Amino acid sequence: MPLHAVRPKILGFISEQASAWLVGLVVVLVGGALTLVVAWAAADLNRQQVRQRFQLLVNERYSRLEERFEDQEQRLGSLRRFFVNSENVSHANFNGFAQPLLLRTRAYSWAPRVLREQRLGFEQQVSRELGEAFSIRELSDDGSLVSAAVRDEYVPVLYSQTQSVLGSPLGFDLLAQPLRRSTVERARRSGKIAVSLPMQLVGLEPSYTPGVLLVAAVSRPATTHMPVNEPYGYVMAVISMRQLVADGLPNAARDNLVMQIVDTSDTQQRVLYESNNPVADSSGQEVTRRLTLGDHVYALRLRPSQVFEQSNHSSVTSILIMGGLLSLLLSALLYVLVSQRQRAIKLVQQRTGELRVREHQLRTAHSQLRSVLNAATQVAIIATDLRGVINTFNAGAEQMLGYEADQVLGIMTLENLHQPSELTVRAAQLSQMQGKRITPAQAMLVEGTDSLHEAREWTLVRKDGSQLMVNMLVTALLDDHGLWIGHLAICLDVTEQKRVHEALAARDRLLRKLSAHVPGGIFQFTLEPNDNWRFIYASDGIRDIYEIEPGLLQQNAKLVFERIHPQDAERIRSSIRLSALQLSHWREEYRVELPRQGLRWIRGEATPEELPGGGTLWHGYVSDISDLKRVEEELRALSITDSLTGIHNRRYFQDRLKAEMSRVRRTSGALAVIMLDIDHFKRINDQHGHAVGDGVLQELCRRIGVRVRRSDVFCRLGGEEFMVLCPNTDGDQAYGLAIELWQSLRSSPMVGVGLVTASFGVASWRVDEGVDSLLLRADSAVYAAKQAGRDRVEAERLQV
Repeated sequence: MPLHAVRPKILGFISEQASAWLVGLVVVLVGGALTLVVAWAAADLNRQQVRQRFQLLVNERYSRLEERFEDQEQRLGSLRRFFVNSENVSHANFNGFAQPLLLRTRAYSWAPRVLREQRLGFEQQVSRELGEAFSIRELSDDGSLVSAAVRDEYVPVLYSQTQSVLGSPLGFDLLAQPLRRSTVERARRSGKIAVSLPMQLVGLEPSYTPGVLLVAAVSRPATTHMPVNEPYGYVMAVISMRQLVADGLPNAARDNLVMQIVDTSDTQQRVLYESNNPVADSSGQEVTRRLTLGDHVYALRLRPSQVFEQSNHSSVTSILIMGGLLSLLLSALLYVLVSQRQRAIKLVQQRTGELRVREHQLRTAHSQLRSVLNAATQVAIIATDLRGVINTFNAGAEQMLGYEADQVLGIMTLENLHQPSELTVRAAQLSQMQGKRITPAQAMLVEGTDSLHEAREWTLVRKDGSQLMVNMLVTALLDDHGLWIGHLAICLDVTEQKRVHEALAARDRLLRKLSAHVPGGIFQFTLEPNDNWRFIYASDGIRDIYEIEPGLLQQNAKLVFERIHPQDAERIRSSIRLSALQLSHWREEYRVELPRQGLRWIRGEATPEELPGGGTLWHGYVSDISDLKRVEEELRALSITDSLTGIHNRRYFQDRLKAEMSRVRRTSGALAVIMLDIDHFKRINDQHGHAVGDGVLQELCRRIGVRVRRSDVFCRLGGEEFMVLCPNTDGDQAYGLAIELWQSLRSSPMVGVGLVTASFGVASWRVDEGVDSLLLRADSAVYAAKQAGRDRVEAERLQV
């Protein structure tokens, strides 16, 4: 039956005669249709999920804001109840109660209600309590505070607790400004919390200035001065809407919602808060909810942000791409399968003709092989039979050993060409390894058959008796049926190679001897284009530097970087890359952490050169400079330490004071200094001698040193003058510390001298003040203590 009589279908349903292009086109169309159906279903499901996620986020955000608005009402209500239930509330009572309430609130204030006939007595009473002049004031046309005009009623701010400069100044009449007046009147009429229209707060960043004022009336039982149920004052809260709303919410780069809050009671519909993050471009979703604060209703508008859109993107595009790719891949696969099947039949006939041609070529292979053997003049090829008698001896063997082929073929064995003593030694080794006797004649043959045809160096004897070192590979010769018919030996002259290896070994021994007497370690290091770090050479001195064997270092260069201190590792890598880029001399000092020696300082230097194939090669050395670093640290410590007392000296104090001044200017923190001068120190030196005076200085430093805090800096300025630098400390805290130091100094007499006292001066940093001004105020306080009789603590004098 001819080959084309039976034509099976491909995959059981595709006819072999069908066009491969038609099959591929049908598969693409079907796959595209299925992909569109799946993409439509996925898009519909994604839209439903996005709507549900948006509603969940809206409900959570609305609930959080509603709780915060209710919390502000409750806090102001608790402050009102505090006044209702208290007979008399002092300034300290107000501050103690209002301070914990300052959560998301800029300020709390108390403003009593004062009638016109009560104004004079009220101002005099408050002036006595404050210790300074107090009057009810209002804003003039130019924005300055002036005495309030005569009115039937006043509501002046008496107490204020604030986070910043917000809040009305003391004595400011709330009824003098229309916005605050309307809010106060609504609070009086309703008896509930009244909220002002949007107002701009001062002293804040622009985004935090929109805010509102919450006012609640405080009433008490009837008195002779006030009718029944009339309020006798008002408690107020100043709220920044951004602080109230945005505190604790995700930042703009991560927020899923865009918020906007509008006061619906405001005729201008001003925006009190609006998110900084952009709105989603393609989303049409929007939700508006009502928020109530006091007597005002606010509209909360929520829309999805671009972050929400990016985190909830549809997978339709991915489905279309993957579906299209799968359709194309399947169509291409079927196209290849159909076309390859059609080409396979044609190739069978073509390969049959080629095999006939190759059969003819194999007949001539034997003669060609002989020619090849004779052409290999640099390699000796020797074949033997099972007895070891040579039956092949090519031209390379004749040239290498000096024999003619006629003198060897059928006459000599492979054993005759070897050095007898070498065969005897090898035979003994093989006999011991294999547990049976191996004759010298079989030594090189057993080596070849039992050791997976590994090459081995042997010494051959030429015709003239001279010796020749060769690398010989012995393999078994098999016939067409796999029967062992002899051996084949291939020999390569390695005499010159051995000489070169011995010369290189001698050079390596000399290099090791030289490097052993060099302090530190010598190395060759390469950085290849694929960012591969490698040590070409590392002397024995590297072992002491890094506690790593040089051999391991050449295998894995990363072991060195594991020893380098983490704070220095990236700097060293960057400097190496820069040296490779600029071909500049590399020199670095860095720390290493060793298992046995601990922390050590290393100095490395190397000169780079560019390699022909790309990459950089460095020749350099490393040395241990830990002793030098230790000396440098000791010299630095001596430069900032007073040699007599052991505490810091004037130089260290000036450096630390400048650093702390820079810090408080950036962070608006607190800073104070305490200066002290020993009383009558010259008298101590004159009466008891300078040695006793030095002992007094040392004992004073000991007593003061155990009393100062861990964060304080205690220094000797010179002679009997000392200074304590107190970071993050205000004037009152520094004064308290100075009292403790003064008491510790005069608590007990000093041996041989008696009671030693000192005069203390305290000064705290003021805004925009320099170093000299701060020290001058501290020195002035010490001078004042001296003038007042010494042995005392004087605080800084306020400059009027």
